[in-house]
Amino acid sequence: MSRPLRLGVNIDHVATIRNARGGDHPDPVRAAEIVAACGGDGITAHLREDRRHIRDEDLARIQAATSLPLNLEMAATEEMLAIALRHMPHAACIVPERREERTTEGGLDAAGQHNRLYPLVQRLGEAGIRVSLFIAPEERQIEAALRLGAPVVELHTGEYAHAAGDAAEAERARIAAMAALAAREGIEPHAGHGLTYDNVGPIAAIAELAELNIGHYLIGEAIFCGLEASVLRMRQLMDEARA
Repeated sequence: MSRPLRLGVNIDHVATIRNARGGDHPDPVRAAEIVAACGGDGITAHLREDRRHIRDEDLARIQAATSLPLNLEMAATEEMLAIALRHMPHAACIVPERREERTTEGGLDAAGQHNRLYPLVQRLGEAGIRVSLFIAPEERQIEAALRLGAPVVELHTGEYAHAAGDAAEAERARIAAMAALAAREGIEPHAGHGLTYDNVGPIAAIAELAELNIGHYLIGEAIFCGLEASVLRMRQLMDEARA
């Protein structure tokens, strides 16, 4: 029997809507509370360098409002390292970040940035923060994560999400192979980016994956059906696929 698949809900875009108008509404902390109440397994929040959605003060408020583990997505900078060490989230997922991008456009080049990433990974790990690297599903990136000592990788599913037909199946197979490789190497594989009700099933069925992180789609669906209903529907589809 396959192990349960965790669902981490990214609440960034609740904050995006708040920031578009200014003020305090809608509050991402309320979103975190709803996710906790309806069975979500974790909260993901990306504190970008330009603070376009989640703000610094949101982090402590989220941690105070719910006992769910907080997964802090962060760029590989000294500023973000200091913030992570101050707030002590359960996990820190190091992601690539470009100011001009609308959303994270690909995986972190862990293989090409070893010297830059190694001290961050070590300092986060020494503080008891579980480090994850958001990477493309490529063997060289898995090997780099192993050399860096990262206990978790999150495989970027954007290429899969934007593909169709045979191309989507080929990308799913690549994700499955890299999840299996990571697991064999003692690294816990997660996945996320661009997952929807329509495409989550084949990814959720990959037995080695321990967690999916999904945000934009769930917040978008919540406009029409409410956040609790959107999370519960995603949870149902993931469970059905894993079963």
